Amino acid sequence: MFINVNNIRLYYEKHGEGNPLILLHGNEENHFIFDETVEKLKKYYTVYTLDSRDHGQSEKVKEYHYQDMANDIKDFIKQLDLKNVTLMGSSDGAIISLLASSDEPELIENLILAGVYQDMKSQYQKTKNPLIKLMLEEPHISNKQLHQVKAKTLLLAGSDDLIKLDHIERISHHIENSKFVILDGEDHSSYIIHNDKIADLIIQYFI
Repeated sequence: MFINVNNIRLYYEKHGEGNPLILLHGNEENHFIFDETVEKLKKYYTVYTLDSRDHGQSEKVKEYHYQDMANDIKDFIKQLDLKNVTLMGSSDGAIISLLASSDEPELIENLILAGVYQDMKSQYQKTKNPLIKLMLEEPHISNKQLHQVKAKTLLLAGSDDLIKLDHIERISHHIENSKFVILDGEDHSSYIIHNDKIADLIIQYFI
């Protein structure tokens, strides 16, 4: 299905029944990475999987900004009049989710941030990919913004992740109702991409 939000056309799919759960993919991915997760969670939630702007079947753009993507998600929630929302983002999706929850805390009840930061400097130097450049230049999330998040929050990182764990610990410290879990033997996205381990974690902590 398609929806026009924040002056852009996004593709999304909807499965299951219950309170809404929105799943946001990472950089250069699309909603298909959550197929296995959706199968496990659709008996607990109405699961929405989206293609971010300029990803998958969603509308293309000339410039990329995390705040635009966060505004897309906020408008998506408002247009569909979703209540008691659980929002899960992986990598870029985690940054987008964090911004959206900080901007309008009342929109999101539960928040799952998987791999919310990654050092991509060497990858950009190799590829010059503008999507990778975005990860180097943005976001600039202040401690004040983190304090604005009111959702029950689960922060996840793999023990073999490229992320800086002290960065996630800082985020967890400044979000009042949060828990930080390191997943042994997992890397940045091994427990998410075509893997229902993320579904098990959502069930464990939120159902």
